[in-house]
Amino acid sequence: MIDQVPGFSNQISRLVSMMNYSRWTTLESVKGLSTEQLDFLLDSDSNSIGALLKHIMAVEYAYYLNTIEKRELSEEERQEWGPALELGERGRREIKNNPLEYYIELMNEIREKTLKAFSELTDEWLDEYELEPHLGNSPVNNYFKWFHVFEDEINHRGQIRIIRKRIGNG
Repeated sequence: MIDQVPGFSNQISRLVSMMNYSRWTTLESVKGLSTEQLDFLLDSDSNSIGALLKHIMAVEYAYYLNTIEKRELSEEERQEWGPALELGERGRREIKNNPLEYYIELMNEIREKTLKAFSELTDEWLDEYELEPHLGNSPVNNYFKWFHVFEDEINHRGQIRIIRKRIGNG
């Protein structure tokens, strides 16, 4: 249900409800996968389930920095999160050999940070906007940015489900 979540303003509650449901379905889609299954590649140009999970986290972290801390990733953060944000060859090379627990713990850690920040914000914050260079300098508000965070997760969860079916555990 998209409804009031204790500890959050009305509209932020609705956003959190959607993000929580999206995350629950993502976690359900990877339940029980082995490290080998998380690293499986459909072909030489595809991303693994593990890389997609880390990408989901990286997007949330980057938008947290952008909207809460009002900054871009530092050089050190780019080194850590770059493979997950970029995916592709670098992601295939650097994101592997991690058990499911690694991804889940990291997802939970980032989400806790997001929710703590959201609990301290008002609905008016959702309407704050800035020109977004990545979208042709279009005005983009925080609501749209956070909608994009879970919309991106939903998109990649679809990919995860397809890959899981191909490895015969879905």
